Amino acid sequence: MKNIVYVLALLVIFSCKKETTIKEVKLQGGVFGTVYHITYLGGDNYQNSIDSLFQAVNQSLSTYIPTSDISMINEGYAFVVVDDMFEEVFQKSKRIFKETNGYFDPTVCELVNAWGFGYKKEKKDLDSLQVKELMKLVGFDKVELKNRKVVKQSSKMCLDFNSIAKGYGIDVIGRFLESKNVANYLVEIGGEIRARGKNKRGKLWTVAIDDPNTDGTRSVSRLVKLDNASMAGSGNYRKYRMTKDGRKVVHTINPKTGFATESNLLSATVYGKVDCADVDAYATSFMAMGLEKSKVFLEKHPEIKAVLLYANEKGEIIEFKN
Repeated sequence: MKNIVYVLALLVIFSCKKETTIKEVKLQGGVFGTVYHITYLGGDNYQNSIDSLFQAVNQSLSTYIPTSDISMINEGYAFVVVDDMFEEVFQKSKRIFKETNGYFDPTVCELVNAWGFGYKKEKKDLDSLQVKELMKLVGFDKVELKNRKVVKQSSKMCLDFNSIAKGYGIDVIGRFLESKNVANYLVEIGGEIRARGKNKRGKLWTVAIDDPNTDGTRSVSRLVKLDNASMAGSGNYRKYRMTKDGRKVVHTINPKTGFATESNLLSATVYGKVDCADVDAYATSFMAMGLEKSKVFLEKHPEIKAVLLYANEKGEIIEFKN
């Protein structure tokens, strides 16, 4: 009888242990001009620490804050000594600039401003001569980092890391959570994502890819499971404007031409077991490269996966996935 009671007691204890679930923490708010959602299992509520990290990223890299390091550099202040965040993003950008043969280039800054998508809030319909003049200020190979100070060939050059900084901000939060021994988390800011481990159901984090709807509606028809990976997307089907003569001006500026014309890609979603900053930059690069050059890049970089959506001659949306 005692043995039966003992076994029953063990079963009760075992059952209780199985039903114990790890606490899920969900945080959300606004940052980088968009909204964020953070979900992680275990650990405390790190809201205050995360807010401080967001502030640090902004102070280093936001062109929309006049007193940030990058804004001061763009204004021509040579005395600015950059922090670790700026240096990491600068060096990452240098590598990706070379990998993409210049299709990722933070020095398109003045062109982004002039076309109406930058921090100066200008909105010009540039002609070929104006573009040619501004192209003199483009070329990340004309900018160096020496002793933590940015050295530019021309004082008129400016930097815009917005196409990599959001992904980098996600990496900063992800690394922070990992430093707190949080192994299972998903950090999402404005559609860019870094996911590690599994969700509360013990499954890989599953995320959706937006359809390239041009009518303002939102829908999804593709899902991706992220296995310790990051994902970012870029598209010109929402963020664009029309000129007075009916031309479409998109927010992706081609660093090779200086023009804000769309390529044959509607959207590029990039993911892989790399930092979110990397896939963020690659997604922007692909939109400028177009379909065929993006395919070539993906062949050379098998560690990167992508879903590229484009329209054929009949207007049908076609998917390329490597």
